Parts: sequence; structure tokens; C-alpha cells
Amino acid sequence: MQEVALREGEDFIKLGQMMKKAGIVSSGLDAKFLIQDGQVQVNGQVDSRRGRKLYEGDQVTFEGRTFVVVK
Repeated sequence: MQEVALREGEDFIKLGQMMKKAGIVSSGLDAKFLIQDGQVQVNGQVDSRRGRKLYEGDQVTFEGRTFVVVK
């Protein structure tokens, strides 16, 4: 499981931004397509919202890799 840290002073990160920060995608457009295609899970459930807010402890799974949001 890989950790993705929130920016200092922020309480959440949007799903598309988190995917870019984790190196899963190189652009927001790439993230949009993967999310809309149902290839991304948030806390074990498929989520099709690129703007989904992720908070500390949320887990994102893509292609068998899991990322956890940390402060």
C-alpha cells in the first residue's frame, strides 16, 4: 500500500488530483477517463466522480494497487 499525503493545511484532495500526485496518471484527462470507465475504486466501491473528495484514511485502488490518503 502506498501513501499519498495531503498538502499541509488541507483536509481533503480530489480523486483526480490524488491520482496525478500518486503517479497513476500524467494528466487530469487521463484520470477522468479511467474514473468514468469504472476502473477506480474508492474504499472498495467503484466511484465515477473525478471530483470525489478524499480524506485521511480513504483508500483508492487501481489495477491491483492500493493507495491510502495520509496527513
